[in-house]
Order: sequence, then structure tokens, then C-alpha cells
Amino acid sequence: MSQRQLDTRPWYESLRPIEAGGHEVVLLEGGREFFPALIEAIGQARDEVFVETYIFEDDASGRAVASALAAAAARGIAVHLAVDGFGTPRLEGEVGRTLREAGIRAEFYRPDSRRWFPTRQRLRRLHRKIAVVDGRTAFVGGINMLDDHYDPNHGALVAPRLDFAVRIRGPIVAKVHLAAYRLWWELSVLNQPLRALRDADANWRTLAQNLVSDVTRAGSVRATLVLRDNLRFRRAIERRYLRLIGRARREVLIANAYFFPGARFRRALVAAARRGVRVRLLLQGRVEYRLPYFAARSLYDELLNEGIEISEYTRSFLHAKVAVIDDAATVGSSNIDPFSLLLAREANVFVNNPAFAARLRERIEAAIGEGSVPVAQQSHRRRAWPIRLLNAIAFVVLRLGVAISGEGGDY
Repeated sequence: MSQRQLDTRPWYESLRPIEAGGHEVVLLEGGREFFPALIEAIGQARDEVFVETYIFEDDASGRAVASALAAAAARGIAVHLAVDGFGTPRLEGEVGRTLREAGIRAEFYRPDSRRWFPTRQRLRRLHRKIAVVDGRTAFVGGINMLDDHYDPNHGALVAPRLDFAVRIRGPIVAKVHLAAYRLWWELSVLNQPLRALRDADANWRTLAQNLVSDVTRAGSVRATLVLRDNLRFRRAIERRYLRLIGRARREVLIANAYFFPGARFRRALVAAARRGVRVRLLLQGRVEYRLPYFAARSLYDELLNEGIEISEYTRSFLHAKVAVIDDAATVGSSNIDPFSLLLAREANVFVNNPAFAARLRERIEAAIGEGSVPVAQQSHRRRAWPIRLLNAIAFVVLRLGVAISGEGGDY
């Protein structure tokens, strides 16, 4: 195994999004592919496991992952779990008991007792979904620790949720490893009594010196880890999207659950369509959350008028955050809305490889063909006035949310 100790002086320089070759990147669709791969990797862990998630649900899939983490801890593996304090305010039921009995301490990102008071700080969430095993295998995507056939707000689903992740081996695993390690350290310090802050810098230096990742070339795929945070990489994911769309010559195919792009993003899509690029969007077709559902439809007229094709996924809930742009593709946690692009911690992997792009394109097109309804321009124009009113109100409310973020002028 080829190992490298990351240069962490300053640590954030090691997380800059730089494309590198030598990767194996495996596309995983939904929990039916993701959870077995994750559990297998955890079962083979020799030293440590990091898991970050927005939702850790007490359901069949959540319990299976919790059991795998507990078994790893029983073998002496260091298990680090970070969850968002809004998406998972408490670890309850069998999942909570399993983790506690195994001695696994979960760190909560911004624990929030005033859940519905929309200040800028409370809108900054840990939304990325990352797992790293032994600094050798990483998982990045949009899949929570949540069963495909269950929704916390809607109960049992008749068809599985549509979502994706990737399993990565190769050099950028070191970046995922460092990102997970750094966040764990931050939370373990901030969630402790104030006296723990005294030794924070020294502790980070000690931990960083021991951070070793496997950077062995595992394939021929070129890939980039792109993070979004509220300090160093505030617009990194949006800029990567805009760069790829601006260079597109054949196609832009986006499947995204919560779609409310800013003016620059919409202009980029329109410009691509005007120069002959086929632009297709697969968006949410079922009402999961009313505000983003109705707000997204306020943008349809502008996009349809430019020849952009829109389909709505109706077979189940769409949770994917993926795209294919010519021979490049991305899989990650970032929605194309102000909360992901301006406020949350997110992680996307951008893959520059025709074969991988073709695999993802095939999966998205299957979802379009089998589980979606195309949006016709004329029928959308003729929608009833109460629906138009809901679209307008939702648009204004989401724009107010952007204003709260402090980024309204740029978005």
C-alpha cells in the first residue's frame, strides 16, 4: 500500500479541488447497492471508520449500518460518527442503543433546539454524506442512513427513493479522509466543555501528524473532490457546475431533488441551450416538501421557453444530486438550491471519464423513461391560477431565505 501523510500546514490547502488520475469510481444506485458496499467495507476495516450523514434513521437500513459500526468497534476499530443536529436531533430506538452499547460516541453538528427559527446560523447544516474506511476506501453521495422504502415524513414508500453514491479508491480518498477527520476533530472540541478548547490546536497537530491515507493508484479514472463550506470553499461546487456547463458542447443532463438555481446558473443553462446543447432536467415530481416543490415550478416557464427539457420523477421521491455534462459527471450531496449552494456543508465528486458518464447517463435516462412525466410547455402555461399563486408565493419565500443567508445579491 502506498501511503502519504497529508500536508496539513495549513490543512485546508490539501482540500482544494484539484483533479487527479488513478481512481476506481463505482456508481451505486440507491440503498440496494450502497448499503451492502458500505457494510462490507466497514466489515473489512482494520484501523478506523468515519461516517458523516444528515439523517441516521432507526429503520432497517439504519440498524444494519449501526450493527456494522458496533461490530467494528468490538474488534477494536476506532469508529467516528458525525450527524447533523437538525436532520438527526437524537439517535433513537435500536440504532441509538446499538451505538451506545458499543461505546460509539456520535458528534452532533450544530445541535438545534429551536428548529423552526430561520436564522442564518441555523440554516448552516451538515448535509454531506461521507464514509471513509482506513483512509483507503471512501463513499461520497446523497444517500442518508435511511431505508429506500421509508420516508420520515411520509412513511412507507411503494417504490424506492432514487438516489446515488460512489465508492472511490485512489488518491483523492486522502482528501475525503482529511475532510472527515477535520470535521470530527472540530465537533469533538466544540461539543466539549470550554476547558477542552485550551488544547485544541495541539490536539489537531497531533492528530494530523498521524493521518495517513492510502494513495495507491486503483484505476484510470480522473476525479475531483469538491467540498462546500462557509469559509474557504463557499462557491466551489456551484463554480464547478458553471465551468462544466459553460464548456458543454453536446449535453447537460441534471437529476436534482431540490432545484432552485440562482440567476447565474439559469443563465448558464439557457446559454448552453442556445448554442445547441441538449439540456435536460429530471426534477422532483411528488410533493415531499411544499416550499421547494412549488418554488421550483416558478422557474419552468423561463427554462421551457428556451427549449430546455424538464421531466418530473413521480415513481417515488427523487433524492439524487447528480449530473452528466458531456464526458464528465458528478455525484454528491449538493442540491441546486440556495441552502446547498450557499449555506450547507456539501461534498460532490466530479468524474472526468466517458465510461463513468455513460453509466450514470444510462441510470438517469432509465429513471426518465420508466418513472417520470415530461412537462409540456403549453400545459404548464395553462395551469390553474391557484397553482400559479402558490408558485409565486413559494418563489418569494425562498428568495427571502436567500436574503437571510446574506448572499442575495450574488444569487
